[in-house]
Amino acid sequence: MDHEQAFELLPGYLDQELSVSEALEFERHLASCEDCQQAYAMHREVSSQLKQAGLRVEAPKELVAKIKAALPGRRSPWERFTEGLQNWFGGGSRTWAPVGAMAMSVIALSWSVVLYLGVPTSEQRLTQEVVDDHIRSLQFNHISDVISTDKHTVKPWFNGKLDFAPPVIDLAQQGYPLVGGRLDYLNGRPVAVMVYRYKLHPLNLYVWPGNDAGAVPRIQAHQGYHLAHWSAAGMNYWAITDAGDNELNNFVVELRAHSAS
Repeated sequence: MDHEQAFELLPGYLDQELSVSEALEFERHLASCEDCQQAYAMHREVSSQLKQAGLRVEAPKELVAKIKAALPGRRSPWERFTEGLQNWFGGGSRTWAPVGAMAMSVIALSWSVVLYLGVPTSEQRLTQEVVDDHIRSLQFNHISDVISTDKHTVKPWFNGKLDFAPPVIDLAQQGYPLVGGRLDYLNGRPVAVMVYRYKLHPLNLYVWPGNDAGAVPRIQAHQGYHLAHWSAAGMNYWAITDAGDNELNNFVVELRAHSAS
């Protein structure tokens, strides 16, 4: 990590917004860089001063009341819309009032359905989370915490860092060499990431305990990346790469075949 990357991560580190792996990488850089240590100390001092009670001035109640009274009353578009419907259905005649109430109920129900359908599912949220994390690992050049093509080096590196033992499989002979591994935070928990390559294409394989994805791998495209996810032997697997869907499918087939052997 260089100074520019460290400065970009500094605000997020102070606000505790970084992932586990990003925070660890920032702390490693901070421990050996005096310039970043000084910048970190200055940011902490400024943050501490801004939180002091003496810097806050509460406006007098009379001033608050005058400002509120001077502001023009504004109604939301929904309030103006419902008032118009009430005037249309209920203002002209009493006989239209029940019809107006029924119309209002139908509109409210329809609006609720639209809002409900617009909420992403848990799988959609997790898909986006995987894509975002994969992109971050490439942007910040943090593809691996441990760099090695030897599974006997990568697998022991996770010992003591996770509450499970991730399977680490070497697929170099199949065209997908293992290049390292890292810790990350996904789906609300720490996960293991095994990093492979297909030619010049990085391929992240996320693993954590559970059986959420189903036994049969499903491949999808999202934001220019191909993803596959499945579960096996009590583990969830998510693989993502910018290589083609055929290359990803072959990787999944080889990985599952060697996992079962």
